[in-house]
Amino acid sequence: MNITLAQAETAIAAAKEKANDIKTKMNICVVDSGANLVAFVRNDGAWLGSVDIAIKKAKTAVYFQMDTADLSPLVQPGKPLFNIEHSNDGLITFPGGVVIKDDNGDVIGAIGVSGSTVDDDEKVAKAGAKAL
Repeated sequence: MNITLAQAETAIAAAKEKANDIKTKMNICVVDSGANLVAFVRNDGAWLGSVDIAIKKAKTAVYFQMDTADLSPLVQPGKPLFNIEHSNDGLITFPGGVVIKDDNGDVIGAIGVSGSTVDDDEKVAKAGAKAL
């Protein structure tokens, strides 16, 4: 099962609301369980350089079926997945990518957010995922 467009739009709306609440501009991406783009939005004035980062955060979360915040400690120097970000045409392994699961706990997609601090990115991504 994959995330639907309606679900992706719900996640993006919740993420946009959270970004507005914390007064930041974001790029927000939702991908399906195959890492295919389903929906994307760029707030007016959001950093152009963060477009690619948001997409890669979403893809990274779905590729490894875990939030990028959970992956981040595993990719540090001396850790088992060090340098993995160079695979798959580039991954982003810092917070802001959150898996989206269905009621059975199966991964149906992921949301990736970029445009502020990683803490803000993570808050906005989690708000989007939680909306489902």
